[in-house]
Amino acid sequence: MTTLTATAARKDLFDLVKNVTNKHEVYHIHHRSGDAVLLSEKDYDSLVETLELLSIPGFRESMKKSISQMNKDQTMSFDEVLGDIG
Repeated sequence: MTTLTATAARKDLFDLVKNVTNKHEVYHIHHRSGDAVLLSEKDYDSLVETLELLSIPGFRESMKKSISQMNKDQTMSFDEVLGDIG
């Protein structure tokens, strides 16, 4: 994460916005009244979604179990789960 002053961010705002949207860069912007972080809307939405999922009781344990089953080849095919739905 690159840190820059609010003055520098204001000067280069258009380039910063291009970098966060095209390259997924994140900027820490320092100002005497408080700091801010600039990131793309897509990255922000992804973070919010991750936080929402991790707040579901039992989600982490379920994911760990699923990954373990996948690693042990204890999975089922799409057809085994849903059968012939056509």
